[in-house]
Amino acid sequence: MSKKGFRPDVDAPEWKGGHQPYDIIKEGTIALIVVALLTVVFAVMFGSPDDKEITIKTWANAAPLDFAQTALGEMNGTTTTAGYGAPYNTASTGQTLGPLQLAKWAGVRIPINTEKDFVIRPLETQPYDPTLSSALTSWKAASSTQQTTWVNNFTKASNSMKFVNGNVVASTSDSGPVPVFINDLTHMARSGALDADLISGGSFFTTDYTKPLLFLSDGGYLAKLAQDQHLLGSQWGMMNETNSYPGQAWLWLYTFWYQITPFSSSSNADVQVWGMMMLLSVILLLVPVIPGLRALPRKMKVYRLIWREHYRDQ
Repeated sequence: MSKKGFRPDVDAPEWKGGHQPYDIIKEGTIALIVVALLTVVFAVMFGSPDDKEITIKTWANAAPLDFAQTALGEMNGTTTTAGYGAPYNTASTGQTLGPLQLAKWAGVRIPINTEKDFVIRPLETQPYDPTLSSALTSWKAASSTQQTTWVNNFTKASNSMKFVNGNVVASTSDSGPVPVFINDLTHMARSGALDADLISGGSFFTTDYTKPLLFLSDGGYLAKLAQDQHLLGSQWGMMNETNSYPGQAWLWLYTFWYQITPFSSSSNADVQVWGMMMLLSVILLLVPVIPGLRALPRKMKVYRLIWREHYRDQ
């Protein structure tokens, strides 16, 4: 049986030089202690400010008009969530990767009708109020065409919307019960009741924050806070914690793609970046079996840099 031939891009030549002892337990212990001390010191010096959480109550009290405009957007279908597509609704195809309609294939897993789930149903949970009760009755009795007309008429007057003496008012006519809905929902949000309702969804468990987070993200308030603290995607936000503190630097490879074309201007950037990362991950996994590429560390003599002290002695 013939001896297996030497393959320079796979096999390492037999080492015939000298050897010296190496205490890996000692070195590992020293490294562990040093890293632990540095972690504590840096955590004290650069720890996260841990800003208070942003809720719908916070938003509605800080920027009531922005909340009211967003609530109207949920009714007329112009918000991001309303037109997102899967997994929330069928308003659009959703994220695609070339000809692959991945989001549509996955389907609607978390059904959300922004008009009903963010506006009408929460208002139905409020204590009895004659004005609101009458408005809800009129809304339910109206045809979908009439409802659309009311919402469109109020939308046309939305630029005149003001917040006066704790109420949302606008110069509008033939808007039916919509002005009552927007005003009462703003009151509900400012009291904190809308947070509780959207989190629980009428169930016992209160751990699903999907709806309040989507509602918050549809408005301009949260985006403004993110911009002020350098957390937007265009500001490499995933690399930072609040303010300019060092954050998840290990995510730089992921966030990098969002800063360059075509990803930076693509409506499908999320799935495209995911596809790019999957491709790079596969290439990384296959490095040991790709001829030429697997031999680069040896040809570039990277090992001499790592073991420079040993080769200097030699």
